[in-house]
Amino acid sequence: MEKDIKKIASFSVDHDKIEPGIYISRIDGDITTFDLRTRKPNGGDYLDDQTMHSVEHMLATYLRNGEIGQNVIYFGPMGCRTGFYLLTRDEEPEAVLSALKNALGKTISHEGEIFGATKAECGNYRCLSLSDAKAECRLYLDILEKKANNNFKYY
Repeated sequence: MEKDIKKIASFSVDHDKIEPGIYISRIDGDITTFDLRTRKPNGGDYLDDQTMHSVEHMLATYLRNGEIGQNVIYFGPMGCRTGFYLLTRDEEPEAVLSALKNALGKTISHEGEIFGATKAECGNYRCLSLSDAKAECRLYLDILEKKANNNFKYY
């Protein structure tokens, strides 16, 4: 590794100890990066492209239109396919968790088309499945609801 290259924060976390849940990955001034971990890292069970893409469309839309919407900076998948990142400005972790659970619930009960599912709106519009998004959101909502105490720390 080059001498002047610093290790980024997400590479400093022991991924062998991370369990599915929601964590604060980093805080940069008024922006908090949340690690929305839906799968255990290096566990062999990874999000497939269609599910990951579909969840991204649904949750990005519901989060940006929900109670913290004005402070959502970014929502998108992790390259390792074990979850998503959510960046917010000036939001308390508990408010983010509540908004996330709300968006997951709305996705699970969503009827109709996936948001942004046309050729004009999406660069890979054929790689979307509402049923896959619903199944993944149900799985993740169950994980979040089973965690009685969430301190937003990895371990």
